[in-house]
Amino acid sequence: MTVVVPITQPWRVHGVSVPGYGHLRDGVECQDACRHAFVHAAGAHVLAVADGAGSRARSAEGAALAVGLTVDLLGARLAAHGTPGSPAAWRTLLAGSYEDLVASFADATSRMGPDPAAFAATLTAVVLAYPWLGLVSIGDGFVIARSDDDPGEDSLHLVGSAAPAGEYVNEAVFLSSAAALSDVTVDCLYDPGLSGVLLGTDGLVPAAIRRAGARPRPNASFVEPLLGTLDAERPDPTSVARLLLDDRISALSADDKTLLMAVSREP
Repeated sequence: MTVVVPITQPWRVHGVSVPGYGHLRDGVECQDACRHAFVHAAGAHVLAVADGAGSRARSAEGAALAVGLTVDLLGARLAAHGTPGSPAAWRTLLAGSYEDLVASFADATSRMGPDPAAFAATLTAVVLAYPWLGLVSIGDGFVIARSDDDPGEDSLHLVGSAAPAGEYVNEAVFLSSAAALSDVTVDCLYDPGLSGVLLGTDGLVPAAIRRAGARPRPNASFVEPLLGTLDAERPDPTSVARLLLDDRISALSADDKTLLMAVSREP
């Protein structure tokens, strides 16, 4: 699945999900999903990625449901109430929206089948309302932000945590888990230098994140070229998918891989 936003927007957005070689080998569909919406009334973008649990029968449906509900719910809240102007207001908006999301996900999956756990999926979502960035995450996805106020490799910041990746992450917490409300991460940042953001599922962790001692940091040699594809005057919409399917990336993880990124087009 690919998400592309017309270049008339102040932020250029691109997303793609590709199956891991383990799923390609076994003829299994990609169980990741991504979705984006621009909320005109609030001047904000909502971006979401989800990773369906590899061991669950209907996790691909769960991932698609998760990103769809997230974009619709957050979009409606922003359209109705506007963009928050303080950290406390951001956390109130995000936490309340997430509680409603968990309830909506549970209600929808209970109607879709007898076993809601079959739809298990993680979720990582951001609201991009420059210079604010709001974050909601459950599970093992990650968010990387780029700031033009910081030169060189220090321009990339891991603002959403990520766990070690694997093809089957049974230990992850999902939207359908009992701990979905207690283990969620809700946060925000204010950065006038914000010029890019990248969301990814755990299949990209080995390529996108490196360990500097015990501290995880963005892998600039991987992330910067990705953001650079949208910085280009004429982006190639197929280049990101080709990169994610490259043998060198596939060798790092057999899992499905999804990224959704946005870069500023302002001078």
